[in-house]
Amino acid sequence: MMNWPAEAIWEAVAPTLPGFTVEVLPQIDSTNTELMRRARAGQTEPVLLVAETQSAGRGRLGRAWQGATAADVGATLTFSLGLPLQMADWSGLSLAVGVSVVQSLHPDLQLKWPNDVWLHDRKLAGILIETASVNATRYAVIGIGINIAPRTAIGLATPPAWLQELEPGLDAPATLLRVAAPLVQAVQRFEAQGFASFRAAFLQRDALAGRHVSLSDGTQGLAQGVDGSGALLVHTSAGLTRVSSAEVSVRPST
Repeated sequence: MMNWPAEAIWEAVAPTLPGFTVEVLPQIDSTNTELMRRARAGQTEPVLLVAETQSAGRGRLGRAWQGATAADVGATLTFSLGLPLQMADWSGLSLAVGVSVVQSLHPDLQLKWPNDVWLHDRKLAGILIETASVNATRYAVIGIGINIAPRTAIGLATPPAWLQELEPGLDAPATLLRVAAPLVQAVQRFEAQGFASFRAAFLQRDALAGRHVSLSDGTQGLAQGVDGSGALLVHTSAGLTRVSSAEVSVRPST
């Protein structure tokens, strides 16, 4: 296995997140799936679960996430943060997570609403958030996959981007060390303040702002940022439309 900074991450996070642990596994079907299984079985302790390889990684809307295989361990960083959260409004959580990730990694990275990190219009990372209700607790599982190095991409219309384009010496463990503790802090801030406190930072990294986009229902328009709850604002022929992440996929028009 690679040399993962589990202890350093634990030392940075544990003082503000009691009961927090870090686990690193050589292989799993999906880190998100595993933490959801645990949550449904009543295990709701905060945990960061890292897997060197995944056999059944998942993305948004049921899509497969192509994680690292045994042949290219380290080419992709895949991990999930699981923790109980208590908040009235979950709107915009994936956007807040994205803000944390790009701020931790590189100023050239942008955010493609609602859950992707882009480098020059190519996907570098993806975010998948799931929740489970356990008794009176709602447990969030925040899965993140980040391309670190070049790898084979099967069935993708646009080749993926990877972090080593920006920093050639960066590896998966070093990337995790950069991202993990700030991510926990961002989620805790979101729990206390909601998306409104992240909106300005998101708008600075918004990859779609001012661009013509096509919605999954066929509607086209001009993307005009997001509102205070994280909904995408699109100016269409019918006027300004507010789009929630549960309703559509968004792609720049060609």
